[in-house]
Amino acid sequence: MDELTERQKVILSLVVHEYVRTANPVGSKNLVKQYRLDYSPATVRNELAALTEAHYLSQPHTSAGRVPTEKGYRYFVSGMIQMRELPEETRRMIEHQFSQAQQGMDGWVKLAASILADQANAISVVSAPLPYRTRVKYISLISITNRQILMILVLAGGQMQQRFMFVSEVMTQTRLNEISDRLNRLFEEKNSEEIRKICGKLPMADETTEEIVRTLLNTLYETDALQTGEVYTEGINNVLSEPEFADSEEARRTLRILDEKPLLQSFLSRTTREQKVGGVQVFFGGDGLLKDMANCSLVVARYGMQGIVTGTIGVLGPMRMAYSKNIPTVRFLAGILSDLVADTTAEI
Repeated sequence: MDELTERQKVILSLVVHEYVRTANPVGSKNLVKQYRLDYSPATVRNELAALTEAHYLSQPHTSAGRVPTEKGYRYFVSGMIQMRELPEETRRMIEHQFSQAQQGMDGWVKLAASILADQANAISVVSAPLPYRTRVKYISLISITNRQILMILVLAGGQMQQRFMFVSEVMTQTRLNEISDRLNRLFEEKNSEEIRKICGKLPMADETTEEIVRTLLNTLYETDALQTGEVYTEGINNVLSEPEFADSEEARRTLRILDEKPLLQSFLSRTTREQKVGGVQVFFGGDGLLKDMANCSLVVARYGMQGIVTGTIGVLGPMRMAYSKNIPTVRFLAGILSDLVADTTAEI
């Protein structure tokens, strides 16, 4: 059954909604009564059987109703769900919370994780924004002693790195200012690869400048190696209280994902690497990327400024989650964080 009839689409959608609401298998009589369908229970039963044969639904027991399969959820999310906006009241409440929050990306990211976990009744996963590829915004050189200097490197997106270094000759603050002015003219808005090419064509004037540039490049390489910023999670108890996680082994596997932050960072990086800012994706069972997510779904979006600085926001929970609510919630919060990133970047 490659293409569903309109009636089958309606029935599949109702099965998903009812199963998400109750966590109980859904029968034909219940559907007709609950949603006041114009179809007879016999007609609905036949359609349920057809959807089961096509693997959109499954039947746990012969006498039981039906539950959605992964294929059924995929079809529901990709072609049937109404991507409606959040209610105006909910949007105003969320915007008010951000307006009252302490300024700064770290605070905003933590707040987004808290709000999303509460709204979705699942686990929120939010990574701090990082440059898509680290670009220099501004370089400052400060004299500490005669030969020790502090390099302050401000990156596109607001991240700041500091490096203490010893140089080969005594440097006055006036001389350091001259070097930093020149490097800023050459390297502003450039990434490590672009800076390396510039240095190949235009050798630095003296040994000290070369040492500073080497430290600058090493700092950029180190930052580029970070695929995902620090990951914040909230709402673990929301998921552990769900029927699907009553089994302790299932719960342990879910907690293992959240405890191993490098694994979670790598997973987020792989799943959102090619994703456009603002776009929402849904991953079912880890989609082969993370075996411990076999019975989970992840609704995730990328936020920030495309090609400049981005982070990830998402919600992790059982496959039986309220996609019709969680998708617009993730999208809305991604939009708020994108605006905040843009404002922060413009101020630097």
